[in-house]
Amino acid sequence: MEFSDSHQNRADDIIALFTRTFTASEGADEGRLIGALVQNLLATTPPDDLLVFSAIGDGTLLGCIAFTRLRYDQDHRVVFLLSPVAVAPDRQGQGIGQALLNHGLDALRQRGVDVAITYGNPAYYSRVGFHQITEDVARAPQPLGMPIGWLAQSLGGDRLTPLRGTAHCAPALDHPDYW
Repeated sequence: MEFSDSHQNRADDIIALFTRTFTASEGADEGRLIGALVQNLLATTPPDDLLVFSAIGDGTLLGCIAFTRLRYDQDHRVVFLLSPVAVAPDRQGQGIGQALLNHGLDALRQRGVDVAITYGNPAYYSRVGFHQITEDVARAPQPLGMPIGWLAQSLGGDRLTPLRGTAHCAPALDHPDYW
């Protein structure tokens, strides 16, 4: 397995992977919703605000993760939001997701990113260093439907201190359906 830090010339495969993965786990409506989200993220997010990492094996896309910039209007730290994440349904449970997440987080550290935040299953994301936070530590850009899934980690080795100000995410993610 190898990792790619570029989504150029792969957009259709990436969108199809997310659609297929979320359809298999959550149903066709969720698959379409997340496929459309990924298409919108790739098409509308400025290049400096979007990092996409893929796992590839034998020329096949096995998994993909996206990080988008999350800005806090009273804080100078560089923050990226991990969302969404997909591993091909027939390849889940093989460590691909964790390896891909570790690769992406290492790449963020190398780029000087201070904080990574995600919104998902605490049991899964805690395996790669995320821990539960409250909105006292980092406000979400939209109301959280599942506050227990609001997770973060400091990438600089320091303890995570509260992020100040209102959160602003990529326009593609700025919709209540994703929160």
